[in-house]
Amino acid sequence: MYKHGVYVAEQASTLSTPKTSTAGLVVAVGTAPVNKAQNPAAAVNAPVIAYSYAEAAAQLGFDSDFKAYTLCGVVSAFFQVVGVGPIVCINVLDPAKHTADIPETECQINKGVAKLEVSGAVLDQLVVKAAGQALTAGTDYAAAFNDDGGVDIAVAADGKGKDATTLTVSGKKLDPGKVTKADIVGGVDAAGKETGIEVVRQVYPAFDMVPGILIAPGYSKEPEVAAALQAKTANLNGVFSCICIAEIDSGATGCTQYTKVGAQKEKQAITSKNAYAVWLHKMLGSAFYYGSTAAAAIMVRTDSENNGIPNRSPDNKSDPFGVSCLEDGTEVLLDVEQANAVNAVGAATFAKAGGQKLWGPDSAAAPGTSDPKDQQIGVRRFLIWRANSFILTYFSKVGDPMNRALVDNVVDGENINGNKFKALGICAEDRIEYREEENPITELAGGYIKFHHICTPFPGTKAIDDLIEFDANAIATALS
Repeated sequence: MYKHGVYVAEQASTLSTPKTSTAGLVVAVGTAPVNKAQNPAAAVNAPVIAYSYAEAAAQLGFDSDFKAYTLCGVVSAFFQVVGVGPIVCINVLDPAKHTADIPETECQINKGVAKLEVSGAVLDQLVVKAAGQALTAGTDYAAAFNDDGGVDIAVAADGKGKDATTLTVSGKKLDPGKVTKADIVGGVDAAGKETGIEVVRQVYPAFDMVPGILIAPGYSKEPEVAAALQAKTANLNGVFSCICIAEIDSGATGCTQYTKVGAQKEKQAITSKNAYAVWLHKMLGSAFYYGSTAAAAIMVRTDSENNGIPNRSPDNKSDPFGVSCLEDGTEVLLDVEQANAVNAVGAATFAKAGGQKLWGPDSAAAPGTSDPKDQQIGVRRFLIWRANSFILTYFSKVGDPMNRALVDNVVDGENINGNKFKALGICAEDRIEYREEENPITELAGGYIKFHHICTPFPGTKAIDDLIEFDANAIATALS
C-alpha cells in the first residue's frame, strides 16, 4: 500500500476486558408437566433456560399445582410475581418412568369433540377406541389439552370414529408422586448420562453462564438432597462456586414451631457456608410457593436493583408472596423477636418487620462459624461472584507467555475493578498484588503463578442501637 503523509493507528488495550459472573442465575431442579411441552423428551434431565413465562411454558409445560409440579412454582414466582429472570430449570419427571395408568374411560362426543377429564395425560400414550375399534392419532382424531387440564379429542369427520357417539379412552398419565429424592439427587450412569442435580454441570457449557443459586423446591428438605446441593456449590465445572437455598422441613416429619428450627436444621445437616437455609413457605391467594423459591426470587430481585452486584443481603427485603405458612398451608405469623430466634440458629424465615419481609442475614454455616467471610450471605455471595468473575476474565490468558506483561495485565485490571467497588461503597478494600515470596522459582518454572487478592466487602447491618438518655437538667434550662 502506497503511503504519503502522517498516519495513526490504535493498538489494542493491554488490559483484559472484565467479565462478570451471573450471581443471580437460578438453577432449579424439580418436576414439570412435560406432557404439555412442545418437545417432552428434550425437557427431561436437561438444562432448559427461559427468559419469559411463555418460553418456560413452551419448553416445560405449565400447571397451577405448584406442589406437584415444583418448577411451575419457580416459573410463576420469577416471571409472574417478581418479574426477574432468566432461570434454568432441570426437570426430572420422566413420562417414560413416572406415570400411572388411565383406566378405560367412556367419553361422550359432543359436536365432534370428546373430553377426557384426566389431568396429566400423556398424549402419545393414549389409546382411543370407538365401538371397540382402535383409532389412529392424526388420522381418526386429534388430541389437545384444554384450559381445565384435561384433553379434548376431536374426531375426524372422515375417520373411523365419524359415526360414534362415545369414545373409550385409556393410556398413561404423569404421576409426580413417583418422583423420589434419588431422582432429584441424580447421578451419572455407565454411558455418562447425567441426571438430577448432576445436570447442573451442563449449565455453563450449554449457556456460557455460571450458576449462581441452586434450588430444589419441596425436595431440599430431604437431607440427601440438601447434601447434594451443598456439595455442588463448590468446584463446579472444576473452577466455579455458587450458593444453594435449602428448606428446613416444616411438614409432618419436620418442625412446626420456630423454637425447634435449630434442631431440625442440624438433623438435615444444612451447615455449608455456601447455603442459605429457609424455614416456612408462602401462600399467595391459592398458589403455594416453596420457601426456597420465594427466597431465591427475592434474592435475584435484590441483585437486579443493585446492578447485578450481589453484595446486598436479601435480609429485610420486601416479600411479595402473601402469607407465610407451614408445608400443609397453616398460616404462621412471626414477629421480629420470633424470627430472630430462627436467625440465631443460622436460618432465614419470613416475618412482619415494617411490612412482610424475608428475614435472615446469615449463611447456614452460622452460628458454627465466626469467620466474617463465611457468616453473612451477602459477603459470601460477593466473594464468590468476585472469584468467578476473575476466572472468566483471565481464562483467555492461560497458555500465554508468563511474562511481566501478564502480571501487569492482571494487577492493573483487577485494581481498577477494586477501586470501583471501593468508590461504590461496596468494599472497604479490594486490591490484588503479585508477591514474589508467594511465587518460588520452582513454581514459576513450571508455569504456575499466584496473585494475592485482598477483598473486604462491607457486611450488612444486623442491628442499630440507640441509647436514649433523659436529662432532667434540660427542663430547668428550658424554663429559665
